[in-house]
Amino acid sequence: MPSGTHEQTRPLDNNTFGPASVWLGLGILLTGLGTAILGPILPTLAHNWHITDQQSGHLIAAKFIGAFLGGLSVRGLLRRSILAGALCSFVGFAAFSFAHGLAAGMATLFVSGYGVGLSITALNILIGRRYITHTGAALSTLNFFWSLGATLCGFLAALLLPRYGLHGPVLIFAALFLLAAFGGWLLPSHRFGPTGATKGQESLPTIALPRLAHIHFAALLFFYGGLETCLTAWLTTYSLRYEETQLLGGQSAVVLLWGALTIGRVLSSAAMRFFSESAAQRVGLILSSTLLTAIITTRSSGWLSVYCLLLGLSLAPFFPSTFGILMRRRPHSQQAATIMAASGLGAAIFPWVMGYVSTHTGSLRIAMAVPAALVLLLLAMSFFPPDAENKATV
Repeated sequence: MPSGTHEQTRPLDNNTFGPASVWLGLGILLTGLGTAILGPILPTLAHNWHITDQQSGHLIAAKFIGAFLGGLSVRGLLRRSILAGALCSFVGFAAFSFAHGLAAGMATLFVSGYGVGLSITALNILIGRRYITHTGAALSTLNFFWSLGATLCGFLAALLLPRYGLHGPVLIFAALFLLAAFGGWLLPSHRFGPTGATKGQESLPTIALPRLAHIHFAALLFFYGGLETCLTAWLTTYSLRYEETQLLGGQSAVVLLWGALTIGRVLSSAAMRFFSESAAQRVGLILSSTLLTAIITTRSSGWLSVYCLLLGLSLAPFFPSTFGILMRRRPHSQQAATIMAASGLGAAIFPWVMGYVSTHTGSLRIAMAVPAALVLLLLAMSFFPPDAENKATV
């Protein structure tokens, strides 16, 4: 029988079928921009809309509550979730470009956050199923593009906001989600199974995680989502407030953090081919704890930039290593989605707590104790993973 005829008779593998790699890369890059967009523009919004730090925290919370619910909404065919997520992101960001005021901003950011959360969750699960060997390394490569998008956000804000304002750039950004939606749907890949599969591995079953493992992984991403978003959402404001720089200078800290996360994802992808994912996770958290203390206590803009650069490198392995460990257990899509969604819930809660603390103490520096506490909590949890015997077996 000709090979082409044989392929036509093979059943479609819905676990791996979805957008081709180029559209996955574009989609995850756009979700990186969409995740990070509030941090660089928050000082501009606060000035234009005359809102406090606590009210700025409401914007962050609205966006990431949407992301949390979007992550929970992943069901059935992953390619449909990816399409729906891109379309919701388009609608939400297009509407946000016309928003004026806190209420409209919260509503439109909720919709865009829902779309971004839905897309990120489905994309990560899809990659985790396509690449059954070196899963952590594959996820690191995917998240390189996510971090690249987040890094570009700071550069683009510094370049475009003074000249064009928010409306035009955000509307163009929304249109790119529409392009990614249709490109990914019309040009799919991996119809018949995962990359790296040997004979008999083409359709690995998904199995239920034990409750302890499910709670453990969800808690890790809940706290990490809060940690990362506390930093990326507030660093620009922190820099501007304490260093009295202009907007371009104020973006340097968050750009360096995202840039280091981007480079670190490439380096951690290579490192996790030789060292265990757990080792990469713990070493990164130990370094992150030290660097966060340095950021809180420094009074120098130069050292703040250095510490942000090193902090990005140290945080880079955490998400891909943690999600790689999870996906090797082959959880059901619903379980993986709830675990990913927990990251969005943490990102909604803890940055809002920072805004609340800053408003009521009069010091954003004091509020930086929130991410410092989170990294210590994650480090402690990394030494108490679910017992090996609790791993699900076929």
